[in-house]
Amino acid sequence: MTASDPTRPIVGRFAPSPTGPLHAGSLLAALGSWLMARHDDGLWRVRIEDVDRIRDVPGMADRQLDALRAFGFRWDGPVLRQRDRDAVYQQALDRLLARGDAFVCHCSRRDLDAHDGRHQGACVASGVRSDPAIRLRVPVGTRVAFHDRVRGRIEQDVGEAVGDFVLRRADGLWAYQLAVVVDDAAQGVTEVVRGADLLDSTARQILLQRLLDLPTPRYAHLPLLLDAEGHKLSKSHGALPVDPACPLPALRRAWAQLGQSPLPQADEAHVFLEAARQAFDADRIPRHDHALCAAP
Repeated sequence: MTASDPTRPIVGRFAPSPTGPLHAGSLLAALGSWLMARHDDGLWRVRIEDVDRIRDVPGMADRQLDALRAFGFRWDGPVLRQRDRDAVYQQALDRLLARGDAFVCHCSRRDLDAHDGRHQGACVASGVRSDPAIRLRVPVGTRVAFHDRVRGRIEQDVGEAVGDFVLRRADGLWAYQLAVVVDDAAQGVTEVVRGADLLDSTARQILLQRLLDLPTPRYAHLPLLLDAEGHKLSKSHGALPVDPACPLPALRRAWAQLGQSPLPQADEAHVFLEAARQAFDADRIPRHDHALCAAP
């Protein structure tokens, strides 16, 4: 099943990780996903991706939600938080294990480093671990192709590029790939709009959707904002947060970075967003990261 099913309502989503305040790159993803959904009168949901509890900053999720409100965004339905969904992820994992699509893996990072850093087929563990990981079995030649609304046709040999990838980590935390697939299905998401840094994950997620008999959304990967040295603008590279007290300049920059034509002046964020919703043209989104600059 795919998200092109005409009987399914259009549903977009924004899914920040609570590791730092919203910055220009995350605002671009929020605006892009909101526009893709709202332009076609669809729903827009919010999810807090706090599956990696080690990196979470206490109170940051609420700060991010407050910032979204200040920028004029309103979402449909309750905010989904991954830290509350262990039982749901376990059900999906149990299903994969029962089918033989997933397996327990005792390989350490050192074991894998001695074999090009990738797990392919048989385990190469040097011993039995008390805290094994669980991996998806990805046979050689497993290819996934999909159409990205910004990047065009994408095809990946998942076995060659990734190998058997982790579903539950050795420390007991859920891997992003499994959590995001289960959660997109639970929220009825039909449009996944996010930064191009996650493009490489998409084939893995589609593979999991097929194995779990879940719908496959449509995908659109937005260009990344780059700093002066050509690095992705991100929290890990010290990206400055956007200012919720002064939302319009940041919204106008994000709109321009999506390749859109200038809009009439607005004095409130929600007025700007409504004008943007009506004028949005997805075909104008730039394809390449170097087309964007994080500077005003």
